[in-house]
This record gives sequence, C-alpha cells and structure tokens, in this order.
Amino acid sequence: MSDPAATIAVCPICPHHCRLKEGEAGFCRARANQGGTVRSLSYGKLTSAALDPIEKKPLYHFRPGSAIFSVGTFGCNLRCPFCQNYTISQAGADGFSGSPLAMEKARPEDVVRAASRLAREAGNIGVAFTYNEPLVGFEFVRDTASLLREADLAVVLVTNGQIESGLWERLLPLVDAANIDLKGFTQDFYDWIGGDLETTKEAIRLAAVRGVHVEVTTLVIPTKNDSREEMDAEGAWLASISPEIPLHLSRYFPCYRTEIPGTPVETLQGLRAVAQKHLRRVHLGNV
Repeated sequence: MSDPAATIAVCPICPHHCRLKEGEAGFCRARANQGGTVRSLSYGKLTSAALDPIEKKPLYHFRPGSAIFSVGTFGCNLRCPFCQNYTISQAGADGFSGSPLAMEKARPEDVVRAASRLAREAGNIGVAFTYNEPLVGFEFVRDTASLLREADLAVVLVTNGQIESGLWERLLPLVDAANIDLKGFTQDFYDWIGGDLETTKEAIRLAAVRGVHVEVTTLVIPTKNDSREEMDAEGAWLASISPEIPLHLSRYFPCYRTEIPGTPVETLQGLRAVAQKHLRRVHLGNV
C-alpha cells in the first residue's frame, strides 16, 4: 500500500512548478499540498484593503482620476530582495518571520459587496488585486473577478506576470486592466529575484493582444538593471507589441535586504529618453 504522506503534487500556477509533499507549502508560501492537491492557503484572507487613486497602481491611462478598491492577501512567487511590501509578500499562512499577520476572512461576494458600496459612496470603479502577488491566489482572483464582471465593476491586476500562459489566458477575459512588473530585461536579473523573464514577457504580450489595458513598470536599480543598452532592448520589445504601451520607470530606494544606494533622478531621466525612442508614453515614478 502506498504511503499517503509520500504523495507528491505539482503546483500548476507558475514556472516554479513546486513539487510538494503532503502538507508542504510552495515557494510562494501561499499554496500547499492538501490531500494530494495543491490548494490556495490565502483564499479570502485579506491582509490589506484600501480605496486608492487608480494612478497609485500605477495606471495613468485607465480611467484617470478615478478611485479603486485595492485588496491584498499574502505570498509571492518571487524573492525580490528590495520588496517594499515584504511583510505580506514574503509571509505565509502563519505570518512573517514568526509574527502573525492581521487577516480578515472574506468571500468573493463580500469583496464585491464592499466594492459596490464604495461605488455608490465614493465613486469606486472596481477592485484592484495588489499589494502582494495576486496570482498565487489564482482561485480567489478568478472567483471574485467573475462576480465583479456581473456587477459591472472593473477588474485590475497589479502583478509580476509569473503565471503559466494557459491559466493566464483563462483569466484574461475577466480582466479590464493590468500593471505588470517587468523587473529587468535579462535572465540574470530574474535569477537574482527567483523568476523567469520569458514568462513575464509572455504575460505582457498575451494581455495586450487579448485586449486588456496594459501598463508596465520597471523599478530601476543601480548596477542591476540601469544600463541604457538594457532599456533600449526593453523599449524596443514593448514597442514590437505596441508603442502605445505606457512604461513606468520607478525610482528605487533601499528596502528589505538591499542596501544599494537609491536611483539618481538623472539615471531615470536618461533611461526615459532611451525608452522614448520606442514608446510614446514613458513616465517617471517615485521622484
């Protein structure tokens, strides 16, 4: 007789394809093998909720001037040593580094109900899944997005794009807009943060060609992804999809486990000039 404890389940969500023993959580800390199936640990467990300006996502060209109800859970399938939201992105179901997280249990219909109330009271346009990496909680995003569509509310994702293309294509018909982090434009950079460049590129391409409003953010980190040659390649590749894709070049400041000095404004300005050779809308952030 086989030992149930030895049953291995493979997570289908992202390129890590974590092979998990019974009870074991994956790289993202938000999914685990439960009874031979990889299930979400973060379903409906909200760690963050706020009504934000849409520009904060950042989305500058999707219903500008509006507000959106933003929610987050916990976990992430990258290990960015510069993460600003590391207390939730690098947390698991038991919290961060032994410290429990404040979590509010919410069903998809609870989120939609809150979003609808905020639409009436504060002009809210929908829900943004953000703060941690929303796609490690794929099922909660999918279920909530479906109800938001029925309620005629917008669905926005702020994501690193580390998702298998088949699942991504299943979700895209429910998505109105996405800001996708293109962390760098070399696999060496993605090796540093524990991800796969081609997966994010495919997520950007698929979202754009499927009619989702896409904006892209690159956090510029000195000595890591700040070369003009790399930005020229990134801008040219984005323009090959559409020169209308907005690109946000964001200024880095030391955070979490990184002590690299912050990005000089002059560096951002120079990279914007490079990107503008290919793209019509290039914005600077955190300046």
